[in-house]
Amino acid sequence: MSDTLGTDAAIARQSQGTPRAGGAAKSAPPASPRASVRRRGRGRVRMRLEIAVLSGPAIIMFLAFVIFPVVLAAYYGFYRWHGYGPATDWVGLNNYKLIFTDPAFQQVLWHNLLIVVLSLVIQGPIAIVLALLLNQRIRGRSVIRVLIFVPYVISEVIVGTGWSLMLQANGAVNDLLGHIGLGFLQNDWLADPKLAIWTLMGIISWKYIGFAVILMLAGLQSIPDELFEAAAIDGATYWQIQRRITLPLLGPTIRIWGFLSIIGSLQLFDLVYIIWGQYVSGTAGTSTMAIYMVAQGRDAGNFGYGSAVAVVMFLISLVVALIYQRFVLRRDLRGAVTEGEIR
Repeated sequence: MSDTLGTDAAIARQSQGTPRAGGAAKSAPPASPRASVRRRGRGRVRMRLEIAVLSGPAIIMFLAFVIFPVVLAAYYGFYRWHGYGPATDWVGLNNYKLIFTDPAFQQVLWHNLLIVVLSLVIQGPIAIVLALLLNQRIRGRSVIRVLIFVPYVISEVIVGTGWSLMLQANGAVNDLLGHIGLGFLQNDWLADPKLAIWTLMGIISWKYIGFAVILMLAGLQSIPDELFEAAAIDGATYWQIQRRITLPLLGPTIRIWGFLSIIGSLQLFDLVYIIWGQYVSGTAGTSTMAIYMVAQGRDAGNFGYGSAVAVVMFLISLVVALIYQRFVLRRDLRGAVTEGEIR
């Protein structure tokens, strides 16, 4: 037994004194903490430099064409300024007080809110139904998709000019109604205050519903078919599948579309200005905040007041966007946070 222990000890001493084949007897010393810190620092600097190079042009454009005009409008909103020369006639908050006490602004604000609600109520359900139909395997669905989406890509000038010509008292719509025996439906679609807002909603829905349908189709195609097949095997009807599976999984797409629709409705200008103009839109009940801004600012020669209206529009849109994000998009945005941001 003692001989065996002695032999093992000798072998251990020999192995410690003999260098390994192809290498040094001792391993390389570990890197110093300072070197590791310097390496990490260089990596962070390189990453920040790459981010700055890639995002720098977009940030510069955003600052130049979004932030700077907002700041400049806020500055001129404190002056009575006619658009030329330096702004020297300081009025403080009088422009903003006048905005919120002007019955005309309260009326256009109500018009914008009405357009927001009607856009969501009218376009949303129709877009979902059309998307469900076009998601089925039917003949000619590609052509139908193109036809539905075409109005969205047509210029607002062309859309506004075409509809304004067709909807006049002696236009094509009334002429067609007379020829098919529906003359009792002929009306002044653009000037009648009881019909003008619905005429506007019809034109808006016709133009922008294609965008909503495309979004809904994209959301539907991201839902796995296995879910529908499993529900059908379990005995679920078509409407139960749509209610329990399709609509809940289509929820994020619907909420994103709703956000875009709300912001677009609050800033609506071009179609109303082209079809009704700044004066007729007021009497017809279709004027919006943007129309009010142009009429009271640029056309009235009071650019300071128009700048104040622009700031109020920006703040209203910002508050609505923040509230919508906080209470509606909260679930969707929570899933977009990365693991590093959570830490």
